Amino acid sequence: MTAMVKAEGVHKSFGAAHVLKGIDLEVAPREVFCLVGPSGSGKSTFLRCINHLEQINAGRLYVDGNLVGYRQKGDKLFELKDREVAAQRRDIGMVFQRFNLFPHMTAIENVMEAPVQVKGETKAVARERAQRLLDRVGLADKAGNYPSQLSGGQQQRVAIARALAMEPKLMLFDEPTSALDPELVGDVLDVMRGLAEDGMTMIVVTHEMGFAREVGDSLVFMDDGVVVESGHPRDVLTNPQQDRTKAFLSKVL
Repeated sequence: MTAMVKAEGVHKSFGAAHVLKGIDLEVAPREVFCLVGPSGSGKSTFLRCINHLEQINAGRLYVDGNLVGYRQKGDKLFELKDREVAAQRRDIGMVFQRFNLFPHMTAIENVMEAPVQVKGETKAVARERAQRLLDRVGLADKAGNYPSQLSGGQQQRVAIARALAMEPKLMLFDEPTSALDPELVGDVLDVMRGLAEDGMTMIVVTHEMGFAREVGDSLVFMDDGVVVESGHPRDVLTNPQQDRTKAFLSKVL
């Protein structure tokens, strides 16, 4: 079975800062893959490399068997044209820490926008799906509300519906609850739990260790640009093998 995501020796630098130092990992289809670690460990950067928002400096990244951002001829890599990168990105939904909704559009218009503009869907088809997705994230009654009329948790759930509107085969979550008030976190995690139950392949950068333990299939602890430890979430969280993992978990659990 082809891995949904495969990283081979992935390196990324920003100037003199070497942020990713040879990441190797695989994510299977339908897997919920959690990335944890301290701020600055490279988790979010790695996520952004998966859909080529950041270019890698060395190594290979594959999504569903396809090289991300490049074409290989012999042993040379050639960067894809913007149009080809955009086509790859269609299959990858991304939900950011900040919701990035269009403030001048209602919730349903935010969810409809990409299918209409990118896929050329009719507004009627896009609207029907958008309403269904808002219902799925528990916001059927907020379709006509603007982002400013929604709580942070509601905005984040609209952002998830918007990512799902493109019918992606992979969802990336970059600390989706870290900007939310504590009492709003549960609603967003419930939506993500539902996606996991439906078999969506997900990579989740998170500080929510309870979610990782309950919902995750795999957990990777990253620090300083490397994978320090990986395994089943319960094993890593209850019986970490590496001193660095133990030190980190002692602060967050």
